[in-house]
Amino acid sequence: MFFHPKDKTSLCLISFLQALGLAFYCSLVAILFWKGNNLFGNDPNYWGPVLFLIIFTTSALISALLVLAYPVYLIWQKKQIVKAIRLIGYTAVWLLG
Repeated sequence: MFFHPKDKTSLCLISFLQALGLAFYCSLVAILFWKGNNLFGNDPNYWGPVLFLIIFTTSALISALLVLAYPVYLIWQKKQIVKAIRLIGYTAVWLLG
């Protein structure tokens, strides 16, 4: 794992950082969509929908990793299922709020 928070780090802080990372990543993808015509041109062809689907599926993977990597670590390595579920819930609340 890239991020090993100590047991004293609060779930609220970890969930906030996860939500912040996801919001930052979504902002980068939004900028790509917003400025896509300037970067790639406005010529419709076969590769536009293909690249969109690749970006879409890659974004789903990256989003899942940002939000679920540490809870999976908590479940499999630390056997802390309740803490992992709380972390996912707190992250969802930060994302909605």
